[in-house]
Amino acid sequence: MKKKSNLLERIIHGIFLILGLVTIGCVLLITVYLVISGIPAIREIGLTDFLFGDTWASTAAEPKYGILPFILTSIYGTAGAILLGVPIGFLTAVYLAKMAPQKVKRVMGQAVSMLAGIPSVVYGLVGMMVLVPGIRKLFDVPDGASLLAAIIVLAIMILPSIIKMSVTALEAVPKEYEDASLALGATPEETWFRVSVPAAKSGIAAAVVLGVGRAIGEAMAVMMVAGNASNMPDSLFQSVRFLTTAVASEMSYSSGLQRQALFSIALVLFLFIMLINAVLNFFLKGEKSK
Repeated sequence: MKKKSNLLERIIHGIFLILGLVTIGCVLLITVYLVISGIPAIREIGLTDFLFGDTWASTAAEPKYGILPFILTSIYGTAGAILLGVPIGFLTAVYLAKMAPQKVKRVMGQAVSMLAGIPSVVYGLVGMMVLVPGIRKLFDVPDGASLLAAIIVLAIMILPSIIKMSVTALEAVPKEYEDASLALGATPEETWFRVSVPAAKSGIAAAVVLGVGRAIGEAMAVMMVAGNASNMPDSLFQSVRFLTTAVASEMSYSSGLQRQALFSIALVLFLFIMLINAVLNFFLKGEKSK
């Protein structure tokens, strides 16, 4: 019986080891493929001209491949979505985890799960039919398809990830922490924000970074509401193009250097996401070591 148990444990351990190696292998394969596919265009165009050029005209007689507008748009759009979505998601998570009655928590939890399951194209369609005309009428601008519309859509899209992970982190805080705080005379609100939230900040930080990854990697919804024009993001009401939409909008008909440049954009986007994950791991390890 003991031998069978040991054999079963070894089999399960081997399966998990294989699955882990497959995951690592997939990441390495994607990395190598993007590097091999993206480096030739950067060499031909020039790293400075590619990263800091302000004009993208890939189909012109004299093509130009400057992606600075895409980089700045992705940074501004992601930052705006985080500034708008994180406070709403965080406060909603605190309410659901600590304040909401069970019936309300159940209904809102189902609504959040439903938001997480809605396809990106549906967000984009609703944004295009409702949000874009609303921005055009409200702010009296020629076209509501803009950076502002993209920020609002992205903020809504990252809410489910932030809320669900933050609720899980807050509910994992030992009840003894809160009981001790209340016993010392703190109010429930002070306990939640000065005891529970700091204790759960690693999980909340992971939720925020997951939201950042969702925002910076979104393509379809953004393409439908941002205007998809390769302009510098000088205004919230400017039609813009993100790194993701730059790849998605031209890949189907691209060839030659244009196609290689699109792979280079994908490589830049991939490095952005890796940088975000590295920063997260750095801060999380720093908190755990204290």
